[in-house]
Amino acid sequence: MKIGILKEPEIENRVALLPDQVKKLKSENIHILFEKGAGKNAFASDADYKEAGAEVVSRKYILENAEMILGIHLPAEEEINALKQNQILIFVINPLVYTESVRILKDKGLTAFSLDIVPRITRAQDKDILSSMATVSGYKAVLDAALALPRFFPMFMTAAGTIRPAKVLVLGAGVAGLQAIATARRLGAQVEAFDVRSEVKEQVHSLGAKFVEVEGAREDKSAGGYAVEQTEEYKQKQQQLVQEHAKNSNVVITTAQIPGRKAPVLITRETVENMSPGSVIVDLAADSGGNCEVTEKGKNIVFNQVRVLGKTDYPSTMPIDASHMYGNNLINFLKLLISKKGELTLDFDDEILKQSCVSHHNEILSDRVKKFIEKL
Repeated sequence: MKIGILKEPEIENRVALLPDQVKKLKSENIHILFEKGAGKNAFASDADYKEAGAEVVSRKYILENAEMILGIHLPAEEEINALKQNQILIFVINPLVYTESVRILKDKGLTAFSLDIVPRITRAQDKDILSSMATVSGYKAVLDAALALPRFFPMFMTAAGTIRPAKVLVLGAGVAGLQAIATARRLGAQVEAFDVRSEVKEQVHSLGAKFVEVEGAREDKSAGGYAVEQTEEYKQKQQQLVQEHAKNSNVVITTAQIPGRKAPVLITRETVENMSPGSVIVDLAADSGGNCEVTEKGKNIVFNQVRVLGKTDYPSTMPIDASHMYGNNLINFLKLLISKKGELTLDFDDEILKQSCVSHHNEILSDRVKKFIEKL
């Protein structure tokens, strides 16, 4: 089987597979076509890929000859329209946001899998790119906050007096939030965390943080581990408590997102106006509207002497480790599709394959995506 790895757009430093991961696939009788220069920003040269057994070719050659095409960002519409129906695409499509991309893939009759909607079940944990990339985002968010904050994170006992530790509030205790908590604690900050899901309370405590709890949250086991929309009454209680804690914090890191929906506003403009000068907000939901009312997507701003960071490409800022994790997730996903003899096996009785498939023979197989698009 011929598998092609495409070069990402200029905004992206990651690559779908690193040279060592190419070796793993080559051992299973697969021929890898690699687009020239695709690994450069992840510090992997074309020579490294050749040594790993890949054939370095042009983008055009891959699009015309690869049976399966891998990447992070979906190719442009004109490139998709030029593909053959028997080709398989595996990318991060974000189908609940980019519904037009789903329509294009479906109308073309292509088979396309979106790694960001792999169901969050135990068997799929090693294929979950959202968790992998959230690990990067949570870690880097705290480092950015520490650099932007005009005071220390840890407590210092010095001859010049005692420096009190910074107070950090993390909103959302998913993978990104838990990584942010762990990193902030390593740096010596006092950390509080809030989440609508009560089951994460123990995890928050295990990392040495205090759990801020609002009673009456609606939880939905069918949501597959994601947060769900809350009642208006709960939102009001939540907002009041969150604002109180945010005003007393030096750093607020927000991570709350609902797939296919605008991110909930957790930090109001009024709260930012009442935070201490020099405080920092890192909004990891900036790409989907932001958890902070004053966040500007992709920009770092100062609002009433509070720094609000709206960076949206944290995984791209750590291309080596982020590519390594993404590639491992991808290889584990490919094991469901390719036999040890290098033969394609499309078994849509497998929940992971079905629920991550946004297009196959002019149909949307993912129940989640299908229901979402039908409601539009």
